[in-house]
Amino acid sequence: MPMTWFAECMTTLPMFPLGSVLFPYMPLQLRVFEERYLVMLARVLDSEPAEFGIVLIERGQEVGGGERRFSIGTVARVTQLDAPEGYLGLVVQGERRIEVTEWMPEDPHPLATVRAVPDLTWDDALLPLREQAEQLVRRTLSRASEFSDQEWSPDVVLSHDPTAAAWQLAAIAPVGPLDQIALLRSDTMSALLDNIIELTEAAAESLSW
Repeated sequence: MPMTWFAECMTTLPMFPLGSVLFPYMPLQLRVFEERYLVMLARVLDSEPAEFGIVLIERGQEVGGGERRFSIGTVARVTQLDAPEGYLGLVVQGERRIEVTEWMPEDPHPLATVRAVPDLTWDDALLPLREQAEQLVRRTLSRASEFSDQEWSPDVVLSHDPTAAAWQLAAIAPVGPLDQIALLRSDTMSALLDNIIELTEAAAESLSW
């Protein structure tokens, strides 16, 4: 991909470091109570589209700053908003992937210069691989549910859009945040599906110990 393409896609985004990974095409519920992020959301909601970036915290805490953050992340678009007493509740939808190129001075919330990460391209020749990944993820989710409560049901419905469904599989696979970051970094659709299979198989093996 030409460097000029990356340069054209550079922008500055308000950022929300979290202890969880947001994938494209996936929803995420957030409860915001820290003052700097309330300021951020007030600014975000005053623009259109109402978007900010989410990255996983590598080390440290969400509250108060000072944490280390992964550079790969996802643009979050606000889709629902609620304001119970004491905090702000919202639902965001994962949009496109981004890579942080530079962290800016906080104002008062985190800000970063980011560049767009190219979208993954679907090829119908990948359908057997997608089906293999889906069967494995659903089977492993069913097995994992015997040991602990799982966020996602083995019967969760996936999108009819194959690209969306692949990212949804990455999101519901019963793997940890570091493995989710590896999935988010996938540079081709076949690599994403291969990574889902490899990491889910490792998770399934750990269940048999």
